[in-house]
Amino acid sequence: MHARTLISHSLALGIAAAPAAAETLDLGIVIPRMTVAEYHRPYVAVWLEQPSAAPRALSVWYDGAKKDNEGAKWLADVRQFWRAAGRSLRFPADGISGATRAPGEQKLSFATGRGPLPTLAPGNYTLLVEAAREVGGREVVRLPFAWPPKPGAVVKAAGTSELGTVSLSFRK
Repeated sequence: MHARTLISHSLALGIAAAPAAAETLDLGIVIPRMTVAEYHRPYVAVWLEQPSAAPRALSVWYDGAKKDNEGAKWLADVRQFWRAAGRSLRFPADGISGATRAPGEQKLSFATGRGPLPTLAPGNYTLLVEAAREVGGREVVRLPFAWPPKPGAVVKAAGTSELGTVSLSFRK
């Protein structure tokens, strides 16, 4: 009886009717398999931009196993990321940097208010994914979205050379 009363009070206040805000961003990145004479896994950077706010680095894949952190010097080849957010970071960057990844679909999840993703204020954002490969090319894919998103919303874009399909979905 008491639970029924609480539910009816919640409905009367509109609590149950409020849309559920997404709290997790799931990112899928397809790294195309290439048949070239000399293949190197791409360096990949993922970052978030909002107009009139500093860009926020979310993930950076690079060759951190090279002697004396020599792989970090090639991060400048991920040019757009480097200009936006990379040059102010020290690598390896705690919580965001990791090893390069093989061709195929790669998945990342970011929870708002945890790790590199801050709590997001309502507004328009762009999630960017950039890949650059030694003896290869460079490509940036942009995924614009509004926060808070509609539950189940998915944003997709596709690269043409260094990146395949990149998708961003939202869940609570």
